[in-house]
Amino acid sequence: MEKDLTLQLHVLEDDTDTAVHAVLNIRGDHFEAVGRARRRPTDRKMPVIGEELSVARALQDVAAQVSEAANTKIEEFLGTD
Repeated sequence: MEKDLTLQLHVLEDDTDTAVHAVLNIRGDHFEAVGRARRRPTDRKMPVIGEELSVARALQDVAAQVSEAANTKIEEFLGTD
């Protein structure tokens, strides 16, 4: 069996702040996270860095949620706590 999953990433940024909202749905389970980055006023403007950090942080949070959901399902399946 082959399946495609869609991960949605929405990026909001201004001169100093970047936020990425990530959404993933898997078989009825909904996972959502926000990653943020802020440029210090003394740093040079390099928007790609804030975007990459924000994406990475959002994805790390989503990955942790998916892992926790899978572990919970394993425990329920095995009947352990």
